[in-house]
Amino acid sequence: MLISSERTPNPDAMRFSPGARLLEGPARTFRRQDFQETDSPLGARLFAVEGVGQAYIAADFVTVTRAQGAAWDALRPQVILAIADHLASGAPAVALCAKPEAARAGVDQIESEIRQVLARHVRPGVARDGGDILFARFDSESGVLHIRMEGACGGCPSSRLTLKAGVENIMRHYIPEVVRVEAAEEDEAPSGPTPASLPKWIARLGGPGRVGGRHRVAFTHERQAWTRTDAAP
Repeated sequence: MLISSERTPNPDAMRFSPGARLLEGPARTFRRQDFQETDSPLGARLFAVEGVGQAYIAADFVTVTRAQGAAWDALRPQVILAIADHLASGAPAVALCAKPEAARAGVDQIESEIRQVLARHVRPGVARDGGDILFARFDSESGVLHIRMEGACGGCPSSRLTLKAGVENIMRHYIPEVVRVEAAEEDEAPSGPTPASLPKWIARLGGPGRVGGRHRVAFTHERQAWTRTDAAP
């Protein structure tokens, strides 16, 4: 299997692409301070690595946010091995019981249009940088759209610029009812459903490779390649 790592605009976040499907449902964010091991087998392996502060698990990539003081030179190879070990185990990335908040009924037309614009014109771009932008709520009286910035987008130094120069301009262009876009509060969960998959920006490979009956794990970072070969179970 090939696992690639890439830097993102957020210096504290790095995107890891295993070349395999991780989720069939909505992406999930897990934070060390409130993580429950039963919620995500992949998250449990990632948080076993000292220095991992947050994990955003999407359909075909993982964005890891490092804890304060952690160095990528030491953290990156450990994260790659944690992902490789998880994929070799065959366990799901997220436990089936760890379901996101249920969608609420009666979504109005404006909210539906907002979600469509986000899915079509905003989310594919930020996914390439290891992030995601989700609908939180829309105040029809003030025209303020509140969104959640996940993955590499959360805490990114350029997120304010992305929010104003990018997302706000796009939303105001397609939906006149939106006059301003703001980041939702940290504890404000995104409401309603989120699309199950993100754009397939990485060509998919087959299952785990084998060399002489052993698992081979290859990974790349900034055009450099490494290979680890493990004995088959």
